[in-house]
Amino acid sequence: MDSNQKHLLHWKDWDAGEIREVLELAVDAKLNPEKYAEALKAKTLVMLFQKTSTRTRVSFEAGMTELGGHAIYLDWRSSNFGLTRTWYEAAYLSTNAHILMARVKEHSELQEIAKGSRVPVINGCDDKYHPCQALADMLTIRLDRGSLEGAKLTYVGVMNNVSNSLVSLAPVFGVQLTLVCPVAPKEDRDHEVLEQARQAGVLVETLDAKAAVKDADYVYTDTWVNMEYFNDPSAKELKEERIRTMLPYQVNADLLKGSAAKVMHDMPIHPGYEIAEELVEEDRSIIFEQASNRLPAQKAIMLRLLGKA
Repeated sequence: MDSNQKHLLHWKDWDAGEIREVLELAVDAKLNPEKYAEALKAKTLVMLFQKTSTRTRVSFEAGMTELGGHAIYLDWRSSNFGLTRTWYEAAYLSTNAHILMARVKEHSELQEIAKGSRVPVINGCDDKYHPCQALADMLTIRLDRGSLEGAKLTYVGVMNNVSNSLVSLAPVFGVQLTLVCPVAPKEDRDHEVLEQARQAGVLVETLDAKAAVKDADYVYTDTWVNMEYFNDPSAKELKEERIRTMLPYQVNADLLKGSAAKVMHDMPIHPGYEIAEELVEEDRSIIFEQASNRLPAQKAIMLRLLGKA
């Protein structure tokens, strides 16, 4: 397979200039969608899902349609991916598609898909990274305030795939990122991107949530338990432990008292857990605009990887 093939498995393989360009492409795709109506005409995207999805599936499928192409949905459980080596199946898929998107449980599975693929592979979410979500988040802030440079973003939650990807992008855009992560499993931390952000002077790590949100422009939270385990009886003890630890860090009116920060969440939302329900529809919430920005973000990523930017 082509070792020089460009993928989006995480942002670490992209230089800062490329990332800034794809963000501005997303801005243009958002504001001027008609410009790209036939940009991917006769192109096929295969979307492979090992995990459940709402936003990732809809935004990629709608995005490919609006770009003039076609998207095929493939459920991991109804395919032959569980019967053989992952990269064998990916090698086949790449002969019938121009680009692949995979949403999988473990990053190692994504690496296997990229190993076999002859076409670009996009990470639609795994246990370590969620690069498409992070791009949409930066797009949301860019559109909201006009510039990312100097924006103060506070993430309150469990250290996870979303926080890793936000940390990757903060130095690229000059975003001042504060992490409030009482739960930070060693296996879920990307020490490389954390150190890069520290060296760039854009990262603060603290457990003082009140101080962290006081002067923030944006406060961001995410689920305390990975979506595939949230309603899983076998994960009951983990869930209960996370709730005990994280409930004092819930994003709610008390935490945000005295702060003018806007509220962000990557969804799905678990009201009463990581966020109080009344904040979801409050004027300061930009959660649904943030979710809608997955569409232009996905478009920009596909356009860039297929050389149609």
